[in-house]
Amino acid sequence: MGTEEEKFLLLACEEAEKGVQSAVGHNEVLKTNDPTAHAEVTVIRRAAAKLGTWQLSDCILYSSCKPCPMCFGAALWSRVEKVYYCLEDCDAAEEGFDDSEFYDIISGRKKKEQFLCSVPLERAKLAMKMWRQKPDKSPY
Repeated sequence: MGTEEEKFLLLACEEAEKGVQSAVGHNEVLKTNDPTAHAEVTVIRRAAAKLGTWQLSDCILYSSCKPCPMCFGAALWSRVEKVYYCLEDCDAAEEGFDDSEFYDIISGRKKKEQFLCSVPLERAKLAMKMWRQKPDKSPY
């Protein structure tokens, strides 16, 4: 790995350390009581606002730890070019941030009964049809 990646990964580690030391940092879950305010999602939101676009295809995401499934999804949706991280998910699990059940559910290795319940309604197609016919839509 080149020195530029190491520089940004060290910065990500420093930000994580600040968050632990002062309860202020990019991970704002406890500060805001927002369970989606993980460091990666917070950084993606700030970058999109600063750049004025949801598509961050010219951006690289640096994280001190492997992104959880939610943050991984946010990185994919924001179209970041690449994600660099230092610690594996097993390292996070040792500190109580165990995402293995989420990965098992997403992969289909484990079922979470009564969690994701499909109730097909024909009416739900109306909004999709309206979107399809909208002349000024911006698909993403």
